[in-house]
Amino acid sequence: MKVLGLVCSPRREGNTEILIRQALTSARETGAETEILHVADLDITPCDACGACLSEGVCQIEDDMQTVYEKLYQSDGVIFGTPVYFLNVSAQAKAIIDRTYACLMKGKLRGKVAAVIAAARRVGAGQVLSLMYAYFTAQRMIIAGGGIGYGREKGEVNEGPGGSPFYSAIEEAQAIGRNVVKMKKRIS
Repeated sequence: MKVLGLVCSPRREGNTEILIRQALTSARETGAETEILHVADLDITPCDACGACLSEGVCQIEDDMQTVYEKLYQSDGVIFGTPVYFLNVSAQAKAIIDRTYACLMKGKLRGKVAAVIAAARRVGAGQVLSLMYAYFTAQRMIIAGGGIGYGREKGEVNEGPGGSPFYSAIEEAQAIGRNVVKMKKRIS
C-alpha cells in the first residue's frame, strides 16, 4: 500500500509540510509505504480548457503535472496538504485540482482513499475542507477525513490546536495518516 502526501504550500518546511510529514509518519507506522511531493517545486501550468482530455482522459499539457499523474495513479491513498489563502486552497492545490479534471472522464482516481490537512492562521479551514471533500466526491475518491492545524509562523502547528477542541494539530495530522491506511485496508 502506498500513500502520497502532496504539500501544496509555496513555503518549504512550513506548517503544511510539518503536518503532512506527521501524517505520513503515522501512515508508515500503520503499514504503508509513503512519498512526499512538494508541488511548489514543480512547473505546473494552469488548465487551458482545451478540452482534449474529454475524449481520452489525458491532459495534453506537457509539464511536471505528468509526474504528479503517475504518482497519483501509483498511490492507494493521497493526503492533500494546503495552507488556507483567502478562505481557499493555495494556488498550488488549485492547479492540481483543475488539472486532475483529465482524470475525471475515465475515473482514474476513483476508489483512491483521500484526506486533506489544512494549515490556517485563524479562519477558512472549514471552507477548505468542504471544498476538498467536494473535489474528492466528484472524483469518486473515498474520503478518510480531514484535519486542521492552526498557526501563523513556521512551526507554530507543533504546539497549536487542531480543528477539534480535543486534539492538537499534530494529533489530527497523525490521525489522518492512520485513517487513510485503515480505510484502504477496510475496502481492500
